[in-house]
Amino acid sequence: MELKNKQAFGALLICIAATLWGLDGIVLTPRLYNLDTQLVVFMLHAIPFLLFNIFLFKEYKTIKKFTRYDILYFLLLSLFGGALGTLAIVKALFLVNFQHLTVVILLQKLQPVFAIALASILLKEKLHAKFVFWGIVAITGGYFLTFGTHLPNFDTDSNTILAALYSILAAISFGSSTVFSKKLLKKFDFKTTAFYRYGFTSIIMLIIVLINGKLAMVPDITNMNWLIFSIIALTSGSGAILLYNYGLNNVKAMVATICELCFPISAIIFDYFVNGKMISPVQWISAIIMIIAIIRLNKTGSKINLQK
Repeated sequence: MELKNKQAFGALLICIAATLWGLDGIVLTPRLYNLDTQLVVFMLHAIPFLLFNIFLFKEYKTIKKFTRYDILYFLLLSLFGGALGTLAIVKALFLVNFQHLTVVILLQKLQPVFAIALASILLKEKLHAKFVFWGIVAITGGYFLTFGTHLPNFDTDSNTILAALYSILAAISFGSSTVFSKKLLKKFDFKTTAFYRYGFTSIIMLIIVLINGKLAMVPDITNMNWLIFSIIALTSGSGAILLYNYGLNNVKAMVATICELCFPISAIIFDYFVNGKMISPVQWISAIIMIIAIIRLNKTGSKINLQK
């Protein structure tokens, strides 16, 4: 496959993965509201990792090739992209009772800022003028998609303000994980990276739930909860991360983090069709602008040879 085609296909897979995450945030994760946040995050990683063990058991042989730096980056990826990032976003969603998506979606507007800054430092990716322009267009479109023509309103509700802080923490965590993933994909394939990301995250979360006594709450998981966990494991969990890692292997971290803006776009759309929440014409126009910006970013990346 030619370079440009690989980059376009990679960007498409990342967009699909981000759309699945949008489905998760609107349709799936809200059904787990009766459970503790830490237990939810542990199960969201442990179940996919068990599935990985069935199909990717041979990946254990790869650990013999790990250097200390490889282990460090896997730990960082799992800590930020797995444990901290997921804990923060799930907690933010629970705090607003899934009724006000604007605060939570805010993280997707801040994430590119942290990812691009970190990518330029760790991966030595240059900030080309065209990329900066379309990146600003995408992020600006994302702002108006979320808030319309109104200023952000955090009210005086402490839960809303706390949710905003958790969203910012998630933005930093997920933005960092994009760069750590890219670093690992320079040496390992997408299956290996996904396998150990879920493995290390499961271990980290197991330690957390054991220390806090949350594992004792497993009997509280209902049959519906188990069904939701299973669906997430096959779609927005392991399925999405495999698509994401494969796509990330063919594009730069900067392009990937902008493509991830498909999450807020899909979240708005799913919220409309599932929950019947209308969005304004300004928000629809903003969604279209974001899509155009994402496409232009990918084309710009191809022209200036945005390869790993």
